[in-house]
Amino acid sequence: MKVLKDRIRRFFFPPSDSPRWILVLPYAVVIVLGLSLFGGGIPAWEYTNSSQFCGGTCHTMPPQNTAFLRSTHSNVSCEDCHVGRASFFTQFARKTGGLRELYSMTFKLYEYPIHARHLQPAVDTCEKCHRPDTLSAEKLLTIAHFGDSPTNPRTNILLAMKTGGGTDLEGYGSGIHWHTQNQVFYYATDTSAQEIPYVRLVNEDGSITEYVDIDSEFDASNLDESLLKQMDCTTCHNRITHNFKPPTKSVDESMARGAISPEIPDIHRLAVEVLSTTYPSRDEAMKAIDDLEEYYKTTTYYPGHGDQIHTAIEEIKAIYDRTVFHDQKIDWTTHPNNIGHFDSPGCYRCHDGSHLNNQDQAIRLECNLCHTIPTVSNEEDPFTRLEINNRTKPESHLNANWINLHFRSFNYTCATCHTIQDLGGVSNTSFCSNSACHGSVFTFAGFDSETLHEILESQIPTPPPTP
Repeated sequence: MKVLKDRIRRFFFPPSDSPRWILVLPYAVVIVLGLSLFGGGIPAWEYTNSSQFCGGTCHTMPPQNTAFLRSTHSNVSCEDCHVGRASFFTQFARKTGGLRELYSMTFKLYEYPIHARHLQPAVDTCEKCHRPDTLSAEKLLTIAHFGDSPTNPRTNILLAMKTGGGTDLEGYGSGIHWHTQNQVFYYATDTSAQEIPYVRLVNEDGSITEYVDIDSEFDASNLDESLLKQMDCTTCHNRITHNFKPPTKSVDESMARGAISPEIPDIHRLAVEVLSTTYPSRDEAMKAIDDLEEYYKTTTYYPGHGDQIHTAIEEIKAIYDRTVFHDQKIDWTTHPNNIGHFDSPGCYRCHDGSHLNNQDQAIRLECNLCHTIPTVSNEEDPFTRLEINNRTKPESHLNANWINLHFRSFNYTCATCHTIQDLGGVSNTSFCSNSACHGSVFTFAGFDSETLHEILESQIPTPPPTP
C-alpha cells in the first residue's frame, strides 16, 4: 500500500528536473478525467430526470407510468413535478432524497400500495407553468352517463366550472382558485388528507375564522400548529397525472367516445359489474371479461355484431389494465381523487355543511360556488339551456347553511326566481326537479348529521303566510 501511495504521489508531483512530458502528464490526466466526467455526467443527469427513467427503468412505477402516459401532463418530465423546476444545485440537493428510494428498491422495502411522500410545494412545481392569480374564464363541461337498462340510455350533465383566481385583477380572487389565492389552512387526521376535522381561514383584515367538523369531536384548543397545511394546487389536484378512475367513470368515458358501442344491449351494466369485481389475479380477471364475450355469443344480438362486441371486450380489458395492478395492490380505491365529490370526499372534506364556526355558520355546502347548477339532458333533447343566475341572492340564501335548510323551507316564494314543477322531484321539468341534485346520492355530505340538524333547528326560516 505504501508503495502504491508513493507512486501516485510521484505521478502527480514529479521532481522538478523530470522531462517536460512527465511534468505535463498529471495536468493532462486531470483535464481528460474532468471532461469525461462532465461529458458523461450531463447525459446521466438528464436521463435520471427523464420520464423514461422514472416510469420505465424504476420497477416500482408501472401503475403511475400507465396513468401518466394517458394524462394531460404526459409531455412534462416527472422531475418537473416531483423535484421542481429550480437551479442545478437546488435540484441536486432535492434529488439526494432519491437515495432513500434506491435503497428501498434495492432491498425491496416498499410497502404497497405506494403513496407519494415528500412532494415539493405547488409554488415550485405547478405554478412554474400555471398562474391561478390570473383571471380564468368559466369552463363548460359535458359529462356523459349511461344507464344500466338494456338500451344503455345516455344522459348528459352540463355545467360551467367557475375556475376563478384572478387576484391580479380582482384583489381577493374568486371561484375555485380563490382557495389558493388566500390563506386557507387545514388539519388532516390521515396521511392522504381524506379526513379534515379543522379548517382555518385568514381573512382580508388578518382576523382568523376557525371551522370544526361537529361530528369529529375535534378539540381545536389542543391543535399542534406544526401539523397545519396550507391549501395549494395539489390539495385538490392530487391525481392530476396519476389518476386511477373507478369502473363507472371509465366505462362512461369509453362509451361516450365509441370505444365501447352503446348499441350493445346491457353493455354498461355488465362492463361495470365485471370491472368492479375483485379478482385474485389478472389472469382470472381476463377470463371473467372473456366470459362476457362468450355470453354475448349466446344472444340474438351477436350475429352480425361480433367485431363490435370483440372491440368492446378489448376496451374493457384495457380499462382493467390501467386501473388495477395486482403486484402493487393498486386499484381505483387506493388513491382517491380530490376533484369532485362522488367517488371520494373531495370537496366535501371541508364543504360538507357540517364544518361550523363559532356562530354555527358552515363552510358553504353550495353547488354553485364552484359550478353552475347542473343541467340534465337526454338524447331526445335537441337543445339544452344552461341556467346561470346573476341576480342578487335573497336574504334566506345568504345563510351559509342554506342548502341544508332549503328543503325544510319550500314555499310559494321559491317561484319568484325558480320554476317549481314537481318540487323536489327528479323529472327535470323545472329548476326544482333536477335529477342531478335530487336524484343523486351525496355520500360524503353532511345531510344526515343528526348533530347538525339539532344545531340548525333554530335557523329554519319562518315561511311567510300563504296568499
